[in-house]
Amino acid sequence: MSVPDHTQVHCPCCGELTDIEVVPDAAGADQDYTEDCTVCCRPMVVHITWDEDGLPSATAEREGG
Repeated sequence: MSVPDHTQVHCPCCGELTDIEVVPDAAGADQDYTEDCTVCCRPMVVHITWDEDGLPSATAEREGG
């Protein structure tokens, strides 16, 4: 099974569903990073987790909590 290189997340600022690129690291660890929404351009903190099958899941929150 190939690992998807994109997933979707709802922007916490504008609510729009946006595509984000996901790249698993060598250790398969969860990731947190800041990315601008492709719709409203506001920063959001993206949280990527990987399930036991290696599939990504993403959530986002406003930068600064």
